[in-house]
Amino acid sequence: MKNLLSVLKIAVPHQVFIKDPETSDLGKRIVENSILLIDEIGFDHFTFKKLGTKIGSNESSIYRYFESKHKLLLYLSSWYWAWLEYQLVIETFSILDAKSKLEKAISILTKTVAIDSNFSHINEAILCKIIVNENSKSFLTKEVDKENNDGYFEIYKRLITRLEEMILAVKPEYEFALSLASSILEGSLHQHFLKEHFPSITNCKNGKTPTNFFIQLVENTLK
Repeated sequence: MKNLLSVLKIAVPHQVFIKDPETSDLGKRIVENSILLIDEIGFDHFTFKKLGTKIGSNESSIYRYFESKHKLLLYLSSWYWAWLEYQLVIETFSILDAKSKLEKAISILTKTVAIDSNFSHINEAILCKIIVNENSKSFLTKEVDKENNDGYFEIYKRLITRLEEMILAVKPEYEFALSLASSILEGSLHQHFLKEHFPSITNCKNGKTPTNFFIQLVENTLK
């Protein structure tokens, strides 16, 4: 089943791009190098002009794919959530026990990410770092409600509802399954951030991981 990832295309909402970057070599280089550049200088200092210099292309050529760096960040975050969703579906498909399936799902969604060789132009480990550090900038905007209504965050929300269904499979009467699911996804990003930048205020260190924390949290919550 894992081999399916090598033939599946990560589907990102078409609203976030003008031209699908997956359809050309230039588009893939834009995505690949935007990840590297954002990781290097941060999203606040990232510009299409700097990206154009990095890839040896005109700034205008990047605007043929994305109308703004905000839309590019939405693309990167959507790609990341879709990539996680594929892993979640494929790696839990054959698990019949509800508790085991939920534990596997939590592990997938909260683990430290490694590079996936199925997508050579995207460094998933670096992209994960960007999601941890910059993802909130994709939705903490004045336009969030309109963008939500337009479907920009459909993959992110679908991933949470998949996790909600697994929680309810363990304990159908639990009334906060959706809140728990979204807390796991967002809380994982926060714990990874604390682990990297504020280790004095998290227990996720010295061999303890966000995965350990959230599995224990969910087990105790659903007793």
